[in-house]
Amino acid sequence: MEVKEIINRSYTSIQSLKLAKSSNPRLEEVFNSKLSRLLKADLLDTLEVLQNQNELDLALKVFEFVEKEVWYKPNISLYHSMIQMLGKNKFIEMAEEFFSKLEKEGLKPDTRTFTEMIGAYLRVDMIDKAMETYGRMKASGCTPDKLTFTILIRNLEDAGREELVAFIKKECVNIWIILRNSLKKLSRKNM
Repeated sequence: MEVKEIINRSYTSIQSLKLAKSSNPRLEEVFNSKLSRLLKADLLDTLEVLQNQNELDLALKVFEFVEKEVWYKPNISLYHSMIQMLGKNKFIEMAEEFFSKLEKEGLKPDTRTFTEMIGAYLRVDMIDKAMETYGRMKASGCTPDKLTFTILIRNLEDAGREELVAFIKKECVNIWIILRNSLKKLSRKNM
């Protein structure tokens, strides 16, 4: 099978989904006739394109479709993207449901998962929930990264929460010092 043919099939499926989204019977027909024929990689690409284009309803339906596939195994990166998209659209309860669902599926939230939830909370000014999630992240053993700190600091500054900004900046410095010291120890051992 040629690459052009595969790309064309995914593209055709995406366009068909968009055209049919206003009609449930037509949408169901597209799922049965086009999406069901896609290979795993093409179906996941279709989901990613819909997420990137912020086609929330279609992405949710394609995600549900993916979950029903025989080859499906829970994948944390799929959840990252869904939580990010839901947060961007301020669907916080649904983002929380996806976060809970990934844990029920046996996946352990990682730094990116927590960061996406923190970002979702901050988009709707739920600062206490964002900080609670930050605490939960650290308690779970995940180390906040540059993105985590950037999202927290920018949003807390915008909200005028200077005491929290100072706290987060101090945490950032402390983590950097710990990492630097760990790297020094490792480099000494390898000499």
